[in-house]
Amino acid sequence: MTQVSVSTFLRRNVIGLIGLTILSVAAALALFAPWIAPHPPSQVNLTARLLPPFWVEGGQISYPLGTDNVGRDVLSRIIYGAQVSLSVGGGAVVIGAFVGSLIGILAGYFGGWVDAVLSFVINVQLSFPFTLLAIFLLATFGGGFLSVVIVVALATWVNYARVVRGQVMSVTHQDYVEAARSVGVPVAQILWRYILPNILSPIIVVASFSMAQAILTEAALSFLGVGVSGTRPSWGMMLNDGRTYLQNAWWMTAMPGIATALTVLAGNLCGDWLQDRTDPRLRR
Repeated sequence: MTQVSVSTFLRRNVIGLIGLTILSVAAALALFAPWIAPHPPSQVNLTARLLPPFWVEGGQISYPLGTDNVGRDVLSRIIYGAQVSLSVGGGAVVIGAFVGSLIGILAGYFGGWVDAVLSFVINVQLSFPFTLLAIFLLATFGGGFLSVVIVVALATWVNYARVVRGQVMSVTHQDYVEAARSVGVPVAQILWRYILPNILSPIIVVASFSMAQAILTEAALSFLGVGVSGTRPSWGMMLNDGRTYLQNAWWMTAMPGIATALTVLAGNLCGDWLQDRTDPRLRR
């Protein structure tokens, strides 16, 4: 590969590379947390409570990002918190993509009353204030990991359904689909062989944006106290813990807030890059 081709590749893919790098680092931290984190995430050390980051006067290098109100290491809790945020985000994306894409495919392909009913369901979902709905569901069924994943998926499936419905309506009228119908190819085979391969690109693009949305939603729910329950730290829970210490321990909220913002930014950057690469109208 020549120098020109390398520079061209970097110029065309710099946004995606930045986003992918940040997500890769977050995934590596989550995967190898037991070996990377300098302290157990729930280890209490009252003699070291509210220590600032090491570069601030009074900080210690053994607690690089400081400690919280009971002496737990902020860096270790951020590293372990990546496990919760990425797991919830990934699980919600999988469920949301499956449900939303299935509804979008059925609505776009069959049209008529099927489209009307499913579109009504989509509009009903969009009409609900999601935060209130999520709080009600989690308060009713509990804040376990699976419950949070399903609730967060409720916030994302409509994105897939609306995009996929429009794509399927366009593909359905292509000549090769009409030819398959005319020779009696089963509907399931048409959807699997002719429709789905042509709508995968927009699904992947929506998935990257939805990953960022899911992580932000999980953080918001944890901040409100209805996120993943138990002793596992999450970024939203850390934000909630630190909100009463903003004046004298700003790092308790700043550090998990930065981690959340960077991860969400990475997901959006990957989404922008995928959209540029898959949409012929935006391809440079």
